[in-house]
Amino acid sequence: MPVMPPPSDIVKVAIEWPGANAQLIEFDQKKPLASIIREVCDGWSLSGSEQFALRYADGPQLYITEQSRGEIKNGTILRLAISPMRAARQLLERIQSHGIDARLEALKELAKLSADPTFATEFINMEGLATLARLVESGTHFGEMLAFTLTAFLELMDHGIVSWDLISVSFIKQISGYVNQPMVDVSILQRSLAILESMVLNSHSLYQRVAQETTVAQLIAHLQVSNQEIQTYAIALINALFLKTPEDRRQEMASTLAQKHLRGIILNHIIRGNRPVKAEMAHQLYVLQVLTFNLLEERMMTKMDPNDQTQRDIIFELRRIAFDGDNDPSGTEKRKAIYTKDYKMLGFTNPVNPAMDFTQTPPGMLALDNMLYLAKVHQDTYIRIVLENCSREDKHECPFGRSAIELTRLLCDILQVGELPNEGCNDFHPMFFTHERAWEEFFCVCIQLLNKTWKEMRATAEDFNKVMTVVREQITRALAMKPPSLEQLRVKLRSLSYSEILRLRQSERMSQDDFQSPPIIELRERIQPEILELIKQQRLNRLCEGSCFRKLGNRRRQEKFWFCRLSLNHKVLHYGDLDESPQGEVPFELLTDKIPVSDIKAVLTGKDCPHMKEKSALKQNKEVLELAFSILYDPDEALNFVAPNKYEYCIWTDGLSALLGKELGSDLTRSDLDTLMSMEMKLRLLDLENITIPEAPPPVPKEPSTYNFTYNYG
Repeated sequence: MPVMPPPSDIVKVAIEWPGANAQLIEFDQKKPLASIIREVCDGWSLSGSEQFALRYADGPQLYITEQSRGEIKNGTILRLAISPMRAARQLLERIQSHGIDARLEALKELAKLSADPTFATEFINMEGLATLARLVESGTHFGEMLAFTLTAFLELMDHGIVSWDLISVSFIKQISGYVNQPMVDVSILQRSLAILESMVLNSHSLYQRVAQETTVAQLIAHLQVSNQEIQTYAIALINALFLKTPEDRRQEMASTLAQKHLRGIILNHIIRGNRPVKAEMAHQLYVLQVLTFNLLEERMMTKMDPNDQTQRDIIFELRRIAFDGDNDPSGTEKRKAIYTKDYKMLGFTNPVNPAMDFTQTPPGMLALDNMLYLAKVHQDTYIRIVLENCSREDKHECPFGRSAIELTRLLCDILQVGELPNEGCNDFHPMFFTHERAWEEFFCVCIQLLNKTWKEMRATAEDFNKVMTVVREQITRALAMKPPSLEQLRVKLRSLSYSEILRLRQSERMSQDDFQSPPIIELRERIQPEILELIKQQRLNRLCEGSCFRKLGNRRRQEKFWFCRLSLNHKVLHYGDLDESPQGEVPFELLTDKIPVSDIKAVLTGKDCPHMKEKSALKQNKEVLELAFSILYDPDEALNFVAPNKYEYCIWTDGLSALLGKELGSDLTRSDLDTLMSMEMKLRLLDLENITIPEAPPPVPKEPSTYNFTYNYG
């Protein structure tokens, strides 16, 4: 009797062929793919099995190869189709035919098939890309035909099979022409912008050519249209050009964008436009915000040269504005003594030579730039802060110079000046688009906050670091509220006084002092397992509801989603692809793939995940790493996740740990445990308020001298 292969090597699938009944077969993963295709062809009496291939019937309908066959699951519907090589040859012939209708249909089919890497390889090997490029360069295609041509070209290039450097100058000129034209079809404009963005990001030589051919004025004009998708592609191209501009020319490009009123157009047509800002647009605005603030990096990392008279003159100007020192004494020694006294009142750490205060990077010369801006643009505020503190003699004066330098360092840290943008981050702040000098104005608001907090804390020089800690918390809490303008930021900061910060801290953390006596500790230990079980059940319930995850592809704007949820009996994980982000719960019937929980061997997180080891700039950034986790299951398969946020990451890693019988170790579990324990303890101890709980149980009374008790009921 022949030995049957183990069940894990056999997958039951249905295979369709137009005009015939579907075949239900057992797909043996150990048998060569060519043999399986031959058997399927024999079932329908089709000759020449080498001319056929298998594709998925649903979703992207990708071809199945020896490398991808392991992804086939039980119950999958496949379709017998002509092989990728034969399909590529036929389409190449059809797109060069004379009939316009036939050519349009061929290009439409090509645009769809080009997303398949197997087909793309065959088509490119037949010089198909060069054919498409010639069609574009000829300038004879318009409308739908051109849109499909550009879509196919972009999909084929996105596979990374050939280098972008092979693109001809005439092709770039033609694509740039579509972008520079004031009136062009939306679908053509969208694809042209996407192609130019890919060129800029993937090739330095093409960046130079695109920068020459594309006018910034026309790109900015595309931001004033009503179509947010076009706006997104346009700002993505501006960001790509900004990112690839050599460092010595970035300030020049920023000036050009400022002259074209980019900030005002974004504010009025996008941020304050009629439609809500979508996730991808928010990401592009965040990237622009980061790139703009990164222009400050050079000054932030530049030390002051104590011997440079020009730089020393700036410090002298700060002193002059504060103390109106036009009438300087004539004697050199006398002048030096007065200067030293003034610099001490200005709050410099080194009053003899204040230039030494700016030799540490960060913040370097950026701190001096901020101080000079405050002194010149907000002179009254500057003078009030300086004079208010230098006139105090009770050791509670706030040192302006030291505070401004430390505050600049703190703001650089909060806004991550010098860091590259994080893929997937949408954390842009509308208020930074409301002012041409947003950074400097932000500093001016925050230095006033620092001075106010210093007074509220009645701080002395020894409390400097404590004050800066409170100021950091005030700023980060205010930024988290996303104030729409700098004036609104002032209002938020005004409400976050030192006393309010203390109140918030008190409400957010459980006071440990009341819970240290042995009886309380013993009660906590008895309650904790119940609370952990409650948290575990909540996590599993959330997994049963399911979550939507984003697929990380080559181009973020063509987002694809997939959904995963746990079965109600906690035995199976169901998952499947979605066309768009769902608005609610996705039924199990729509999730075609599944993994038995019993097959799960381990859960990996961060850089240990298989999809984080791939070579991609996207995967290298810290934020994506912190949200990545993978399920390893039999036989040597992995299901890879990137959570949409930290909360979902904690929910899923906790839930999977609970399914595997492991401890829940996420930050969210610790936070939930603290909160629930605090509430439960306070409820149980409610009747003991203002009663001192003894450290030890009361002593047992001595035994009575005699046990002859009598009771008189009379």
